[in-house]
Amino acid sequence: MAKSKAKPKAGKILVGVGGWNFPPWRGSFYPKGLTQARELEYASRELTSIEINSTFYGLQKPATFEKWRDSTPDRFVFGVKAPRFVTQRRRLAEGASSIERFLACGVLKLGDKLGPINWQLEPAKHFDAAEIAEFLALLPRKVEGRALRHALEVRHASFDSDEFISLAREHQVAIVEAGDSVHPRIEARTAPFSYLRVMGAKAGAPKGYSPAALARWRDHAQTLAREGDVFFYFISGAKERNPHAAMALLKQI
Repeated sequence: MAKSKAKPKAGKILVGVGGWNFPPWRGSFYPKGLTQARELEYASRELTSIEINSTFYGLQKPATFEKWRDSTPDRFVFGVKAPRFVTQRRRLAEGASSIERFLACGVLKLGDKLGPINWQLEPAKHFDAAEIAEFLALLPRKVEGRALRHALEVRHASFDSDEFISLAREHQVAIVEAGDSVHPRIEARTAPFSYLRVMGAKAGAPKGYSPAALARWRDHAQTLAREGDVFFYFISGAKERNPHAAMALLKQI
């Protein structure tokens, strides 16, 4: 008799925002008088994850990653946005040395707080099966003995295809699910975790979303968590509302 496949392990739902230094959050999310130097410390105690944005714009120093790690509580996890000098080149497959340079810059200093790395492609980047296969093959599953998780954020409709989904699944790379966005929303499980970037916060809603909308996202996240960890970020939209949306969602899960 053939053995039945083991059921995927249920995961955690980690909820947060993109970055932590945003002036409109001061006095609304951050208490008045809180210094900018302590904003990560505060945010990481209200949320369970944050996607680091500064890594997209340039390499950070090992000491910076260590400071971020030590400023946050146990069980807090960072998503990390990969640098644009990798993802915005004309030929992705030519980025091997740049990927190595990024992974050697100190990001591993985050230790157990290192979550998935989000490789965000340009909106104009079309799906090319051969190129994407070559690029995904460059993403290491382990560096210096530490397992890595990778997510690919695609923003062109040509990626909404079975061939792309199969490639992502073959390489165990999560496809970033774009919620409330102009970008294609591809709902396909291709890795042992899920990565969502939800972009529809409204300025007129105190928590960014109506109670019904938050309930729908809660239900969706809980469904995904039956098969692994879920990294859920409120991004863009009425950005000033995103921390409140994240806290509201955390209360529901």
